[in-house]
Amino acid sequence: MTIYDFTVRQSNGKRIPLYQYEGKPVLIMNTASKCKFTSQFSELQSLYDQYHEAGVEFLGFPCNQFGGQEPGSNEEAASFCQINYGVKFPMLAKVDVNGESAHPLFDYLKKAAPFKGFDESNINEKLLKLMITDMNPEWLHGDSIKWNFTKFLIDRQGQVVARFEPADDIDKIAASIEQQLSL
Repeated sequence: MTIYDFTVRQSNGKRIPLYQYEGKPVLIMNTASKCKFTSQFSELQSLYDQYHEAGVEFLGFPCNQFGGQEPGSNEEAASFCQINYGVKFPMLAKVDVNGESAHPLFDYLKKAAPFKGFDESNINEKLLKLMITDMNPEWLHGDSIKWNFTKFLIDRQGQVVARFEPADDIDKIAASIEQQLSL
């Protein structure tokens, strides 16, 4: 199985098969417009600008499962990203990433790249873990997505090669993208 086996929806509801990205590295992420990590849109757009011409695609999936931080419609989420952060990469339809209503793509991503734990030497990860422990301790168990802005890097064959947690440094993501481009 690969990501090419899945179909997703654009913010306007139109279905798009992910096999259209075959042969390209893809960064898939769950996002939210009212999150502590929302400012990552600026860094992500910079990465997209840097690597898109080399064939890298980014796909953002708004998600309202974490603290209700994406309450608006699909169109409102996409518009917010474009207006406030200049996001040019596709912002797709809102999805659930955990639980019974999780989109099958995210179930696949979580199985292919299990959660490796929090790096408590990183203050942001330590704070995120404390917040989750306080608000939703059940999210700490298993391979579920822990918060907004979890990212998955996909290789040219549609396989998951890396999972990045919300507080992971953008340079770590860039280095992994560079590695995929050199293969």
